[in-house]
Amino acid sequence: MINKNPLKHFFKRSFFLKYFLLFFALVFISSCSTRKEIVYFQDFERLPNMPAPEDFVAKIEINDVLRIDVSSMDEELAAPFQLNLNNQSSGGGGGNQSAAMTGYLVNSEGYINFPVLGEIYVEGKSREELEEELTLILREQYLKDAVVRVRIVNFKVTIMGETGSSVIDVVDERISVPQAIAMSGDITYDGKRDNILVIRQVDDQLAYETLDLTSVDIFQNPFYWLKQNDIVYVEPTYRKVKSAGFITSWQGLVSIITTAFSLVVLFSR
Repeated sequence: MINKNPLKHFFKRSFFLKYFLLFFALVFISSCSTRKEIVYFQDFERLPNMPAPEDFVAKIEINDVLRIDVSSMDEELAAPFQLNLNNQSSGGGGGNQSAAMTGYLVNSEGYINFPVLGEIYVEGKSREELEEELTLILREQYLKDAVVRVRIVNFKVTIMGETGSSVIDVVDERISVPQAIAMSGDITYDGKRDNILVIRQVDDQLAYETLDLTSVDIFQNPFYWLKQNDIVYVEPTYRKVKSAGFITSWQGLVSIITTAFSLVVLFSR
């Protein structure tokens, strides 16, 4: 049978085509990342009027492992104050052999068991404060030229989520959120830069804070500097979460819709 109204059939097909192209354009645009989602420190013009982040000094906490080296011109006189790696009793008060073999474990009451001097309270002190305290005691009573060096051996932070997830050993006990993320390989395009979660233990409770790497306000956040055993989590974007579903990508969705449209056009002829 001859179609008596070809214009009507043409406009009917054009109607389907127009809305299909519109839908395709919307899907394509929504799949693209914007500058607001990707670029760090977008309001950098505010930096000249902003004070620098507060200086950070790590404090010794319960379950920390300390390496304490005592040196002197006379090595024999300094030897009794060195950690005996073959004797567990020279380690910290926690009775943990692996920790004792590494350094002095801070026990649940905040003490370490130091050779000759016995129990010393260290919780809440900085490395410099403990160095000064031990140096003063040793020089007054045992070694006139004693030199003491303290280090927190187990200063680590954990990076998880849309980054190169890793556990970072912080040698100098000072690391910021941007530094930690950069060391882990940076955030992927599927990670939220404006909602970085930092989880921290404070005394016997957990605390958290969210940081926005797209704004310079991060430099004023008290969680800008990380503490030992902090966890940093980079949340995936909505697009990434949806990609884990049945339709794994927007390309797959477009393919399904294209096939469905082709079938509708085919059977409507």
